Amino acid sequence: MPAADFPGTYGASAHNVRGDYRDMRPDYTVVQDYGTYAEDDQDRWRRLYARQMRLVAERACPEFLKVVGTLGYESGVPRFDEVNGRLGRATGWQVVAVPGLLPEQTFFGHLAERRFPVTVWLRDESEFDYIVEPDIFHDFFGHVPLLFDPVFADYMQAYGRGGLKADGLHALEYLARLYWYTVEFGLVRTGAGLRIYGAGILSSPGEVAYAISSPAPHRIGFGIERVMRTRYKIDTFQQTYFVIEDFGQLFRETAPDFTPVYAAIAGQESFPADTVLPQDKLFAPVEDSR
Repeated sequence: MPAADFPGTYGASAHNVRGDYRDMRPDYTVVQDYGTYAEDDQDRWRRLYARQMRLVAERACPEFLKVVGTLGYESGVPRFDEVNGRLGRATGWQVVAVPGLLPEQTFFGHLAERRFPVTVWLRDESEFDYIVEPDIFHDFFGHVPLLFDPVFADYMQAYGRGGLKADGLHALEYLARLYWYTVEFGLVRTGAGLRIYGAGILSSPGEVAYAISSPAPHRIGFGIERVMRTRYKIDTFQQTYFVIEDFGQLFRETAPDFTPVYAAIAGQESFPADTVLPQDKLFAPVEDSR
């Protein structure tokens, strides 16, 4: 793989990119060789799933909860073709198997065509509680259920199209921050209080309760410029979460052309991850009844 095409991400750690890229197609997709998942892998998947379902039961957003328990995840590692049969009928999306992290333009290109890249490898037992890069559990458990929601599915496609354009505007870091604080670590306001929709939280055993109940992090009302100017950390729990009112707000605020936003914030100082501004709308933590 040419060095210029090697996967990278803003906020990436210093470790080498993981995954077997030798047999990938030009669009970085691979075949899910289901026979490579040993019984130990299947058992590990089932234990990961059971643990996370216990943790997210009263903390995830309703759109996630109404789908995740219907996908057959309790049986073992999902088969891409089986999930795609249902997902395609629901929102026209498909999941595609990939070796691991992708170059930004390749990733954006898949999203723009309503294809979500899912990593084929599963974490080792030693990584049961924490993993640096997204694996098949993070992707299928954290991301795929919300692709069944029509509004969120449209947001993801719009994000991909925006990413393809952002590269020519030298604005990829702004888009990386938007993805991080929404798709990976977003919170949403519901009638029952704050709930989680970000995949990075939903698939994490430790951050689920922390994100909505700990007094430590800031929970700030969502705003495009505010999010795009805020740095993030990848090796600790988040110091700030951004809260949307609903997926409709997320789509409305990110649907327009970002070019004027990039122009408005270009050259302005980025905020450290723990910054609170006077104009920020802050949300209190949710009392944890467990």
